[in-house]
Amino acid sequence: EQGRKMSKSLGNGIDPMDWVRDYGADALRFTLARGANPGVDLPLGSDAAAASRNFATKLFNATKFALMNGAGVAELPAREELTDADRWILDRAEEVRVKFDAYLDDYQFSKANELLYHYIWDELCDWYLEIAKSQIPRDVDSADTSDAERLTGRNTQIVLGRVLDVVLRLLHPTMPFVTEVLWKALTGGESIVIAPWPTAADTNGGVATDEVAARRIADADKLITELRRFRSDQGVKPSQKVPGRLDFASVDLAGQENLVRNLANTTVPEEGFTASASIEVRLSQGTVEVALDTSGAVDVEAERKRLEKDLAKANKELDQTGKKLANESFLAKAPDEVVEKIRTRQQVAQEEVDRITARLEALK
Repeated sequence: EQGRKMSKSLGNGIDPMDWVRDYGADALRFTLARGANPGVDLPLGSDAAAASRNFATKLFNATKFALMNGAGVAELPAREELTDADRWILDRAEEVRVKFDAYLDDYQFSKANELLYHYIWDELCDWYLEIAKSQIPRDVDSADTSDAERLTGRNTQIVLGRVLDVVLRLLHPTMPFVTEVLWKALTGGESIVIAPWPTAADTNGGVATDEVAARRIADADKLITELRRFRSDQGVKPSQKVPGRLDFASVDLAGQENLVRNLANTTVPEEGFTASASIEVRLSQGTVEVALDTSGAVDVEAERKRLEKDLAKANKELDQTGKKLANESFLAKAPDEVVEKIRTRQQVAQEEVDRITARLEALK
């Protein structure tokens, strides 16, 4: 991992069987495949293997959630019956499938597995699973659950099952053991080994990408992310609900208000609502203004201590990345993508320092 060649004389070799024991055979295979860039030395360390093991755990938990919430593989409903989020995740699955196949045909195993990693972790697990929680009714048989909510929930169960089925089959050559167990549990099939390779029929049927749905979900994603950050800056705990007024007049976020409120933990304000803080978020088609009432929700002294701790952490990251980028020897030897990642880390650290400093000033 320090960029030095493994050799007997240095005694810095890695026994693959140690990694199989500590992290699992799937983690070993995925680490090697994800780093297999032709003509580029592969830096290997335990952190990479641990990250691959965590990825396998993420996939396991996603499948477990799906099964616990009634997901399964069935015929997809008509497109017009699906929500924007359902259409978006299916369209993205098809885009990823096409790119994945192209990378494999070109023997670019690193790019193929990196693509699948980010789709599964960043889009399927971090966003669609959260969205699915708000679309699948907690109590389907309750009299308070409408027929429309039941239909939406059932469609979401099918979409979630289909997407997981596709990604498990795509990932199987690299992570054969965990995908075999999860796929059989999800589909009830005999073995993923003899399952056909995914096609467009398994995702969105090969239809054109729904650009409107993609834009709405991207805007909702950005708005939720900014609201969560703003709440954190205000010292509001992630689990704490606060009333908020959302102004969607200048943007097209049809059908997304409940999603935004659920994932940003923001309730509909009651009569007499008075905002204590507000934020404007620039989206693709306009600006959304959100006014929140966080009065009484913040322990100022505890918030100050938390921010000071975060500031120290951000300053340490800024110092470490600065030293690396000032090291001419490191810059001469490190691959361009590694240097670029460190520059990105430095930029993020600087933004965090500025943001936290401003928040501390506001608490005085």
